[in-house]
This record gives sequence, structure tokens and C-alpha cells, in this order.
Amino acid sequence: MVPATETPTAGSTTRNPFHVPSNLPVIITIDGPAGTGKSTVARLLAKRLGLDFLDTGAMYRCAAAIMIDRRIDPEDVGHLVSTVIGADLHFDWETDPPMILAWDAPMDHRIRQSDVTAAVSRVAAIGELRRHMVRKQRIIAAQHPRLVTEGRDQGSVVFPDAEVKFYLDAAAGVRAHRRAEQLKEHGVDVELNALTAQILERDRLDSTRSDGPLVCPDNAIRVDTSDIDLAGVVHTLEDHVRDRIGALIGDHENAE
Repeated sequence: MVPATETPTAGSTTRNPFHVPSNLPVIITIDGPAGTGKSTVARLLAKRLGLDFLDTGAMYRCAAAIMIDRRIDPEDVGHLVSTVIGADLHFDWETDPPMILAWDAPMDHRIRQSDVTAAVSRVAAIGELRRHMVRKQRIIAAQHPRLVTEGRDQGSVVFPDAEVKFYLDAAAGVRAHRRAEQLKEHGVDVELNALTAQILERDRLDSTRSDGPLVCPDNAIRVDTSDIDLAGVVHTLEDHVRDRIGALIGDHENAE
């Protein structure tokens, strides 16, 4: 099935709050390339719907930080994977957004730094590591069965039977500008053309790797965020979830 393409308008309107019924398990996946706002959108959508939020990109970034900080040769896959397994990556679900920990130590301050960003695609392409991460993510979903999860393979590999799947996209120049603004907020100035080139190279690496490549999942709703603000994106995704959850509630009630 070819994914539907949405052309939403910017902004949102006031509406009644909508939470997914507490007795209804639901997995919502949001995939897409870097700079499309997946993490922010997923976190806001989860909060609006009363669901938990999983940032799988943080897990791969954490693995990249471990590789760098422990001076592990990326070619030494066995050492890297065993070290990441020993770190017992997990989230503190009492924080908003959930904070990732390694060896029970917070890693959020480290995983967004430039050296980690430069290394994460290479680390994420390691098949053995990806298989470990997929297992971890499915365990998390078993523990948190009402979940909005974002990444690059969530709807295609990790949760192919998710109730709702989205794929966010945007022009590379738009994504580079957004990332530059994020970095500027943290006091980091970057050259926009160089950042655009880095994003395009990351797209190439993510979409051509053999394990869990970046693709638009089957049956995913595709949303181009190039010309839409954050509120408009969340609004659009919520509309689709409301429609789908309404159908699921009907199926759930008929089954009882």
C-alpha cells in the first residue's frame, strides 16, 4: 500500500482534550530522517494523548557516546556491543522527557554533542548492535504498551504491526536550518551549507545500511513538515490518531 501524503496547514485550533482510553494498548510509530522534528513531535503527541514516549535515537546516541568516551575501536564490534549491553541502557520514566541512563548515570547532557552526532550513523549501522536495540525496544513496549516511539526503523522493523504509523519528512535545507537553530540555542554556531551536507550524508548512510534502513514503512501516513510549524504537525498527527483510535475502540468493544 502506498503511504498517504498529507499537506497540512500551519497552526492548530483549540479542541477538547483527547486521551487514549487507559484500557487500550496502542503503539504509534514516527519514523523519518534527521531534522524533521520527530523527537519533539513524538513527545508532544504522547503527552497530548496520555501515552508514554520512547526516543530510540537517544539509545543509538548513547551507544555512540560510549564508543567515543571508552575509546572503543568501531571495528571492534564485539567489544562495543558487549560494553553497550553491560551499560544496561534504560530510561528514567519519572522525568519528562524520559532521561536515558547508562550504568545508571544520566547521559542526556552527552548524547547531543557534536562528536556523538558525527558518529551515530556509523554506530547505528552495526547489525549486531541494532538487533540488541530492537530487543530492548520491544521489551520497553511490553512494559509500556501505550507508547509513541520515534526513530528510523520503528514502523518498518521494530513494530511493523503498530496501530498507527507516521513518516515525517522535510527538505534537507529546512532540516539543516532547524538543526542550526537548535545548536545555536546551546551556544554552538555552525555553517549552514556544511550542516546541510552532513544531513544529506547521514540520509545516505541511514537509507543504505543493510540492517534497519531508513524507509517509509508500509501503511505509514507520510507528512511533509517543510512548510508547517510544530503545532500544525502535532495537530495533524493527532487528527489521524483520533480517527484510528475511534475505530480501535469500536473493535475493542465488539470483542468484549
